[in-house]
Amino acid sequence: MSPGKLFIVIGIVFLLIGLLWTFVGKLPGDVSFKRGNVSFHFPIMTSIVVSIVLSLVLFIINKFR
Repeated sequence: MSPGKLFIVIGIVFLLIGLLWTFVGKLPGDVSFKRGNVSFHFPIMTSIVVSIVLSLVLFIINKFR
């Protein structure tokens, strides 16, 4: 697969993740704390979901090479 096609596929994946994130929002398992003026957000489940999706996409790209 040429680098151009790879960047197009990666861009589409990021677009889908962004749309999903916009509509779904915070997933259960994401950690958020707010005290006074300080807020802390660590998206554990979102990171796991993004990792799984990217792993599947890269596996599929590598399989069809």
